[in-house]
Amino acid sequence: MDIATQASSPNKTPGVVASGVYTGGRRVADVPVEEAGDWARRPGHFVWIGLYEPPSDLLAQVQAQFGLHPLAIEDAQTAHQRPKLERYGDCLFVVSRTAQLVDGRLALGETHLFVGRGFVVTVRHGASVSYGPVREKTEACPKLLAHGEDYILYAVLDFIVDNYGPVMETVMAEVEAIEDCLLKRELLPAEVERLYLLRRDLLRLRTAVVPLVEVCRKLEHGDMVAIDEEMQPLFRDVSDHLIRVQDEIDALREVLAFAFEASLMLGQAQQTRITRRLAAWAAILAVPTAIAGIYGMNFEVMPELKWRYGYFVVLGGIFAICAVLYWRFRKNDWL
Repeated sequence: MDIATQASSPNKTPGVVASGVYTGGRRVADVPVEEAGDWARRPGHFVWIGLYEPPSDLLAQVQAQFGLHPLAIEDAQTAHQRPKLERYGDCLFVVSRTAQLVDGRLALGETHLFVGRGFVVTVRHGASVSYGPVREKTEACPKLLAHGEDYILYAVLDFIVDNYGPVMETVMAEVEAIEDCLLKRELLPAEVERLYLLRRDLLRLRTAVVPLVEVCRKLEHGDMVAIDEEMQPLFRDVSDHLIRVQDEIDALREVLAFAFEASLMLGQAQQTRITRRLAAWAAILAVPTAIAGIYGMNFEVMPELKWRYGYFVVLGGIFAICAVLYWRFRKNDWL
C-alpha cells in the first residue's frame, strides 16, 4: 500500500500549523502528532511539525512522540529565551529570535527548533512570519530536501535571518529621513523621542542577532552535533548574513547616537541664541530705565530740572545710546 494512503489525516489540533512526513526529498503524507513518532522511526523517513504557541498538552504529546528532554520542553513552553544551541542526547535544541515591525515598533518573537534523527519540530511564539513559504520552497527542491533534518534547520534559520532585512531597511529609511531633517532644522520633541525609541529597538535587535551568530558557527563546524558536510557551508552563509546585519545595526546605532547628540547641541545653541537676544534687549532697555529712574526721584533740587531743553536732550541721549548698543549687538550677532 502507498505510504500516503497509510497515513491518516492530521487532526485539526489547536497550535499545529503543519505536520508532514517526508522521504527521498518529497512530502508523502500529512500525519497527526500522535502518529508522528512512529513515522519518524521508519528508515528513510522524517517528520516536520510546525507549531504556533502550542498549549502545554500538545507539547507533552510532542515530547512523548520524540522523547524530548523536559528542560527543552519547558524552555519551548515559557519562551523568553536567549538565542542558544543545546544538545540533549541525540536531539538538538535551537532557540532563535524573530523580528517584525508592528505599528512602527520592533516586535520580537521566538522560534524553538527540535532537531533529531527522523524529526524536526518548530515552535513559534510572538511576532513571527509563518514558515509556510519555507516549507513550500524546500518541498520544491527535492534534491536539497533529501538532506533531511539538516537542510530544514538551515532553511528555517536562513528565513529568520532574511526577515531581519525588511526591518533594517525600514529603520534605515526612517533614520535617513530624520537625519535629513536634522540638517535643515531643529528636531521636534516627537522626533527626538523617536530617535531614542529607534536606538532602543536596535539594541534589542542586536541582542537577538549576536548570539545567533555563535549558534550558526557551532552548526557550521559541527561542534555539538554532526552536520552533513554539504550543509556546513550553508550555515556559514547564514553566519555571514548575521554579521552583516550586526554591522548595519552598529552603524545605525552610531548614526542615531550622533543625531541624538546633534539635536541636543542644536537645542542648546538655540537656547544660547535666545538668551543672548534677551540679554541684549535687557541691556538696551536698561538705559532708558536707569535715566528715567534717576529723574523720577522726588528731590526738589536736581540739575536740569528748570532747563528748557532738558527733556529733548535726555530723550535724544537715550535714543543715541540705545542706537549705539543696538548697532554693537547687531554687529556681534546678538540680535
